[in-house]
Amino acid sequence: MLYIIGLGLNEHGVSKEGMLAIDKCKKIYLENYTVDFPYDLSELHLGKKEIVPLGRSDVESMKLIKEAKSRPIALLVYGCPLFATTHMTLIRDANEQGIRTRVLYAASIFDGLAETGLQLYKFGKITSMPAWKKSYEPTSFMNIVKENRSIKAHSLILIDIGLGFKRAIDELEKSAEKEGVELDKIVVCSNVGTEDAKIRYGTLEQLKKERFRLPICFIIPSEMHFLEEEVLREFDITII
Repeated sequence: MLYIIGLGLNEHGVSKEGMLAIDKCKKIYLENYTVDFPYDLSELHLGKKEIVPLGRSDVESMKLIKEAKSRPIALLVYGCPLFATTHMTLIRDANEQGIRTRVLYAASIFDGLAETGLQLYKFGKITSMPAWKKSYEPTSFMNIVKENRSIKAHSLILIDIGLGFKRAIDELEKSAEKEGVELDKIVVCSNVGTEDAKIRYGTLEQLKKERFRLPICFIIPSEMHFLEEEVLREFDITII
């Protein structure tokens, strides 16, 4: 049996159902390559069981499936367990091998973003900003922003693991300029769902003066309902 269990957005985010499943498992693994955790992993309150971190190669291999043939094991995933497509592939591979799987859900980053006041059904496609390297500076993620704008939808940009705020906003600004996307005011969300959550709304120059802890994400709002504007104004740098 293979359980895929969502951790939610903070160290207390595992559901009661998830905790019961963890108690049944002989081995507990943690997927730790898709997000910068907003807390130290030692703060996870999952009883006395050892948590073994796994990299991408292990999760995407047959390691977990082979082990789940003989005993119940769990893979812990930050946020909602099926937010990343990697884990759906794992489920399909397990099913093909005759391995039972069970997904136990928890809050995702998308749930936490509702606090901004932006209505979730008005978001378009989600895109990701990869960390630039010396000879690799992709800007194509801005095409999703343009596509969303064409239908008056908000854009959520997820930030690559390990990419700090200063570098990320610099890459955003250069990518927007290269792709011909005009940026007015955007939203920066940090540590969503935790006691240290921080949401700020402002221009790029205003936001550059702020400090944000990982994990972070950007939202580029499109046309807003008056209620969205009213709530988002509470996070406006010029008002706070």
